[in-house]
Amino acid sequence: MLTGLIRVGTIYIPVKEVEVSAKWYEEKIDAVISYIDTDKAIVNFANQSFFLVKSKNTNANFIDFAGNEQFSVTFEVDGLQALLSLHSEFKNKNIQVGDIEDRGHVGKNFVFTDIDGNKFDVWSELSPQFKEKFL
Repeated sequence: MLTGLIRVGTIYIPVKEVEVSAKWYEEKIDAVISYIDTDKAIVNFANQSFFLVKSKNTNANFIDFAGNEQFSVTFEVDGLQALLSLHSEFKNKNIQVGDIEDRGHVGKNFVFTDIDGNKFDVWSELSPQFKEKFL
């Protein structure tokens, strides 16, 4: 039997209007809506369940020590070409995306923002453990 933390089961994202946000994720990110009511929705994408929770918070971002607004989740894609393709696809779907960045480590990144202002990062490198187990 495994002990300790195994995986992240669900990520909770604050949203203003559950139905509007769920439809945005479905249309823009190709998420599958598995549950929805007036207070929350469960959307599935990137091998993960996300709860969109009606909230008074504006978004899940935070301010770092230098005063910059930061994301709290990074998604991984399989290589630079996949990153470039997704960046272009998101732009074509009118998703707010940042420039592709070289942050001084392996791979490249870009940030995108959902309809509620939640920022997410995308990295061009799959984790070695994920590759080993699933590819």
